[in-house]
Amino acid sequence: MNSKNNIILIGFMGSGKTTFGRWISMSHSMKFLDTDEYIEKKYNKLIKDIFRESGEEAFRDMETQAVRELADSCDNCVISVGGGLPVRDINRRLLKELGVVVYLEAEVDELVKRLSKDTSRPLLAGGNLREKIESLMTAREELYKDAADVIVKTDGRRFEDMYADIVSAINIGIMED
Repeated sequence: MNSKNNIILIGFMGSGKTTFGRWISMSHSMKFLDTDEYIEKKYNKLIKDIFRESGEEAFRDMETQAVRELADSCDNCVISVGGGLPVRDINRRLLKELGVVVYLEAEVDELVKRLSKDTSRPLLAGGNLREKIESLMTAREELYKDAADVIVKTDGRRFEDMYADIVSAINIGIMED
């Protein structure tokens, strides 16, 4: 079923999906798409404003719709998805149809460091950042693993080495249906 030549990057906020995705697209001549940017452009609103005005559930519906639209138009793409997108069962199924799903795994300490100055993420606003990250990670980690074809550790690693993990997993046939 997985005939599309796409790499889908999933993982927690701050795991490097967008930065690594842009690197892959530039280094390997693939188109780059970020589902959050796609939604912001389509609805002409920032994610945090969508959350505030319409709520998380409405935003999750927009994510599902975005994945369906990308499934129709993407080939040879790197797609970075929002941290909560794989939580919905339908989204995990759609992502697997879209291409190779790669879970970028980062340790909590690293995420705290990367996200400590970021004010754009509604689910992390206010309160203890480490506790919020740990709580969301507990809720999401098994879902990320369930969605993933490949798990790539990101802490202290070069993009070249992370990309090599993806290629070797594809080449040894982990991806075959």
